[in-house]
Amino acid sequence: MGETKKGPAGILLPGTLDMLILKALNRGDLHGYAIAQFIQQASLDVLKVEEGALYPALHRLEVRGWLKAEWGASDNNRRAKFYRLTASGRRALEQEAAYWQRVASAVNRVMQTA
Repeated sequence: MGETKKGPAGILLPGTLDMLILKALNRGDLHGYAIAQFIQQASLDVLKVEEGALYPALHRLEVRGWLKAEWGASDNNRRAKFYRLTASGRRALEQEAAYWQRVASAVNRVMQTA
């Protein structure tokens, strides 16, 4: 992740970027820049995905079989690689989201302890 408007962003737990990418693509096919924009906008500018992290993650997810990619034209008629979720990618998103909810709840419980 990069920097926020309020300072450096914290380090994400392993796999969090993958889950956020899968979530973005759950809405439909997107190219890399649109995925990064979705994450930044949905997080209210708290999370900013740098290209140096995004494209290796997209490649990793494609190798795992969670994404398929095709070349096409972006909204501004530029050549772009569009990614879409596969059936196994949808299952992975469900599993990752359930795991994230358990972890976030556990962290919240610890933080609320006096």
